[in-house]
Amino acid sequence: MRLLHLLWPHLPLRLAQERLTAPNNPNNRISPEVQPSGSWPIGPVVLGGQPWTDGTVVDTDPLARALGVRRGMPLGSAHRLAPEAAFLDLEPEADRETLEAAFERLAAFSPGIAGTSDVADAAFGRIAIHADGLMRLWGVEEALVARIHEALAPIVPAPARAGVAGTSFAASVAAAHAEPGGPPLLVPPGDDLRFLAPYPARLLTRDADIRGRLARFGLRTIGSVAELPHSAVVARFGDEGARLHARARGEETERFTPRRAPERMVLALPIEPPVEGLDAVRFVLRRLAATLADQLVARGRAAGLARLAVTHDLAFARRGTVPGLRFEQRFPEPTADPDAIERLLLARLEQTPPPAAVARLELELALVAPAQGQQLPMFTPQAAHDARLAWQLARLAIAFGADRVRRVELADPEAVIPERRFHWRPVAGAEVTGGNGMGARGAGAHGEGEASG
Repeated sequence: MRLLHLLWPHLPLRLAQERLTAPNNPNNRISPEVQPSGSWPIGPVVLGGQPWTDGTVVDTDPLARALGVRRGMPLGSAHRLAPEAAFLDLEPEADRETLEAAFERLAAFSPGIAGTSDVADAAFGRIAIHADGLMRLWGVEEALVARIHEALAPIVPAPARAGVAGTSFAASVAAAHAEPGGPPLLVPPGDDLRFLAPYPARLLTRDADIRGRLARFGLRTIGSVAELPHSAVVARFGDEGARLHARARGEETERFTPRRAPERMVLALPIEPPVEGLDAVRFVLRRLAATLADQLVARGRAAGLARLAVTHDLAFARRGTVPGLRFEQRFPEPTADPDAIERLLLARLEQTPPPAAVARLELELALVAPAQGQQLPMFTPQAAHDARLAWQLARLAIAFGADRVRRVELADPEAVIPERRFHWRPVAGAEVTGGNGMGARGAGAHGEGEASG
């Protein structure tokens, strides 16, 4: 697995600063002597609420941290440490809207996104993205991160740090040590152990007691912890020792759980300039199908339905040409095979060719469920196998008509009357709909990319 971590250090404070420095902000609740109108407070800043309220510190600036104020500390205790600090109220709904907008934009790049929009959560400002299978659509990981930086710049006020690795912990360490807004710090596949070795051992755990014990034992680096026998670390540190030893050795200890189950997966590509003919369209369709299929395989899932939307370029089209076509195609069986998906949809396009140049393709895979079915060799995903006879029959039904292709189903081979020994059944996947015109709204997308015909 390849995970991309985006990190915005002290994002709650940065969002508050952007709001408070905006002119005519009605939510300013800082006294004028502490904060002149339209400016950031002078002196230490503590975010979380007023010191007389029952709350905790959410974020602080460097001046407040130098005075000993820390996240999670009661606001009253923070006030005793820094009585001269400006205490800012939270605006959780505004922060939530900002992060939800960022999540929505990131969904255009990958269906697998993990993170929180709750500003009170310690993980606020950290977003994990499942980066497997995205190279066909967005290019190498450096190009993917550059596109993400560009897409998020109008939404999040601060540039993110980016790190890519095979485990969540290694990716988070890489992100923490990357340049803000710069290229990602990449950990080569299978190289997490070597990458982590020189970093401080205190990064392995948030438990202050265990951090102190690691220092007392002379375990200063992650590599020194990884060299110890597993049993020795567990004997000294218990269950947390087992976890930190696994992290030190580059093993995954946190299961990647997307914010939303990717039951509906959509990607789209504009085609510039628009193209005529199915050969160029097939190239773009292949990229979309392969990218979504890679995401399915990585999750052990398969899709049972595809929806393809074709948007026409009407600049030089005949008068009355529909803005686009929309097809819906059921699969003979749930699949994550891009070749099978592409061939079936291409057969639909051959039956109903676009009447004008194609400016955009959108592919959605629906009815997503865990891949399961026939017994297959070990370690081989069932959904990744090539299409079998059912897929060939489905394409024949599309080409010659669903009423002209049937399959035989044995009923009672020993029946006296021959007609009762079998039944004619429609071919699975031959029940198709679509090919109709659609309005401009019907061409809306959940994911945008770039392609040239």
